[in-house]
Amino acid sequence: MKNFWRFAKHILRYRTTIVFALFAAVVSAACFGAGIATIPIILKAMLGDETRSLRDLGIDYNARINNFVPQEWIDRLPTDAFQGVLVVLGLVLALTLIGAVAKYFHTLLAMTACIRTIANIRKAAFYRVIHFPLRSIVAEGTMDSISRIVRDSNQLGKGFTAITSKAVHELFKGAAALVVAIALDWKMSLIALIGAPVLAGFVRFFSRRIKIASKKALKQAGLMLGTIAQSVQGIRVVKVHTAERQEVGRFNRANKRLLAAEMSIRRAKALSSPVVEGITMIGIIVLGGFSAWYILQGAADRTHAIAALAALGAAGASVRPLSQLTNDIYEAAAAADRLVQLLRGKVEKSRGDARQRLPLHTQSIEFRNVVFTYPNAAAPAIDGITLRINYGEVVAFVGPNGCGKTTLLSLIPRLFDPDSGHVLIDGTDIGEVSLKSLRQQIGVVTQETVIFNDSINNNIAYGSGVIDQKRIEAAAAAALADEFIRAKPEGYDTVVGEQGVTLSGGQRQRIAIARAILRNPRILILDEATSMIDADSEAQINAVLDRFCHDRTSLVIAHRLSTVINADRIVVMDRGRIVDIGAHRDLLDRCPLYQQLCRTQLGGLDAA
Repeated sequence: MKNFWRFAKHILRYRTTIVFALFAAVVSAACFGAGIATIPIILKAMLGDETRSLRDLGIDYNARINNFVPQEWIDRLPTDAFQGVLVVLGLVLALTLIGAVAKYFHTLLAMTACIRTIANIRKAAFYRVIHFPLRSIVAEGTMDSISRIVRDSNQLGKGFTAITSKAVHELFKGAAALVVAIALDWKMSLIALIGAPVLAGFVRFFSRRIKIASKKALKQAGLMLGTIAQSVQGIRVVKVHTAERQEVGRFNRANKRLLAAEMSIRRAKALSSPVVEGITMIGIIVLGGFSAWYILQGAADRTHAIAALAALGAAGASVRPLSQLTNDIYEAAAAADRLVQLLRGKVEKSRGDARQRLPLHTQSIEFRNVVFTYPNAAAPAIDGITLRINYGEVVAFVGPNGCGKTTLLSLIPRLFDPDSGHVLIDGTDIGEVSLKSLRQQIGVVTQETVIFNDSINNNIAYGSGVIDQKRIEAAAAAALADEFIRAKPEGYDTVVGEQGVTLSGGQRQRIAIARAILRNPRILILDEATSMIDADSEAQINAVLDRFCHDRTSLVIAHRLSTVINADRIVVMDRGRIVDIGAHRDLLDRCPLYQQLCRTQLGGLDAA
């Protein structure tokens, strides 16, 4: 439970709201207790005990509080029994209305504090996830983290609501009823309290079981969310391959695992309720028998004893919802444990002084004996690569699929950190400088273009901070995107839908190229940047990129010979190693692997 209470402390950030909520809860409980305290007066009138009028009772009570109430107020109280009952009933009605209003404000204020606190926790959790190293995301996936941010935080919110709203209301109401019962007959009240520890022990036992089952259910919910996302995001592939039945089967298996976990919670909850109610009923029967004996023996005032019994019943009635609220708190504790694990995850950071900025790149990029292995992989993706690239060079990387080209270039913006070796820019280890100063100098266009559900304007300007419309349009024009953008109904303000669903593959890639051009980076990484564009447009865009590559270091992964043939150098890779480096003609003469790549991947030797 310590993680739950650690999160619950954040509610105190809104302590003013909480103080007013508690005050409203006290007012509501006091009105409830005061209403119960009027029972003896009503009973006396109903049972025909008219020896004491409401005025007489008022005089007695006022004397006990040192005549705090003005005597003229007391004198206005009726001496007639029925009139006294009407006055008391009117008082109870007023107390009920005041208590209801107070309860409303208590619930409203408590929930306000809880909702705001959960929003802050979600914000902190998302900040942590978005700053996770890519290695962690590759190893653990993303959907469990999303489930923790969304579902686990909602579960935690239910626990917060329980302790600040529902539980507080029931506790204060029960405490007020118990105080009234003790004031009316303390002996009977103490006997009733004997069973409280037993009841609390059973509630705790079942709540612990619910917490364990809740952890399993939350984990399975994250796995099921991943299954859903994978199927929906790949819906085109699913439909083209008529794999709907396969995906439904995958979902059903995940759903059954979640169902089994939730069934465990159901069993614990279903058993806790009747056990608590049974123990409560046994206590009421025992207390009822003792009360009957107690009253018949003449050991207590009958009306006071009956009123005390009613107050104890009201106090006991608050126990039943408290058992359910305890279950909610323990379910929230399971969510809190998972959120703490998320918030303790390591984020990207520099090994040195995070404030150290990388100067503008003007000299070289260097890999020194770099080794990198993906989590759970049998062999390194990068195996001891040493390479120097001079500023302003255009260097192309070619090789069979899975040879490590993309992984190697991913080390430059520190999407991954090498297991050993160093990556240096102008002689500075990039692990020693701030990530922001490093990545601000890098522009990347990949084959898998990422387009956000936003306007074309904002997609091109994404991450650059540019708001100058002329610069955005110039970048789009340079990427040969301006024409199709202006043909859209709202031009640059057109919202392109989730993952750019309203655009063709080539249009998405041109927007990504425009994004890189607008960024004006010192280092340009093109990972099959024109793979989704037709040959005619590719030739035009390659001409644009050739001009754009001047006065910056350009690293190109290509699948067409036309893209690499004019590079200053070509790096041939295989199985995480560099096989050869040279110009196109030289590699054709001496490198068998490059010859094979030209025949199978780059468009054929005839194209050379």
